Amino acid sequence: MQADGQSSLLTYVITAVVIAVVFAVRWRRMSRVRPLKLERLWILPGLFAVLVGITFAMTPPVGWGWAFCLAALVLGGALGWTRGKLMRITVDPETHALSQSSSPAAMLFILAIVAVRQGARAGGAGWLHLDALAMTDMLMSLALGLFAAQRLEMFLRARRMLATARRPVIPG
Repeated sequence: MQADGQSSLLTYVITAVVIAVVFAVRWRRMSRVRPLKLERLWILPGLFAVLVGITFAMTPPVGWGWAFCLAALVLGGALGWTRGKLMRITVDPETHALSQSSSPAAMLFILAIVAVRQGARAGGAGWLHLDALAMTDMLMSLALGLFAAQRLEMFLRARRMLATARRPVIPG
C-alpha cells in the first residue's frame, strides 16, 4: 500500500513539473507577436475532427457515452470561445496584416482547465461509472470543441477587424 501511495504522489509531482516547465516556456513566448493567417485557422480543428471521427468509428462510445461526449463538446466549445476572446488580435493600419499574441488571461485560463482536469482525475470519475475509454472519448470531444470554437471566434473577430480597417475614412 505504501508503494502505491508513493508512486501516485510521484506521478502527480512529475505531472506538475512538466506542466510548470511547459507553462514557463509558453509564458516567455506569450508576448511575441505572430502572423495570423485566417485561411489556416481551420486546419487544426479539421485534422482533430478527422482524428476524433476515426477514433469514434473504430470504437464508438456506448450507452450514455454519446451524451457525455456531446456535453463535453458543448463545454469545450464554450471554453474555446472564451479562450478565443482572450487572444490578442491586431491589424496593421497600413498593410492590413493580421497578427496575434496570447494574453496572460488566455494562459491562466488553460492552466485553470488543466487544474480542474487534474482535480477530476484525483477525485476520480467513479460517480459517473465511466471507464478510461469513455473518459478519453469525452476529453477528445472537449478538445475538439475547444479548438474549433477558439479558432471560429478568432476568425470572425479578425474578419470584422479587417473589414473595419479597410473602410475608407471620410473626413468630416
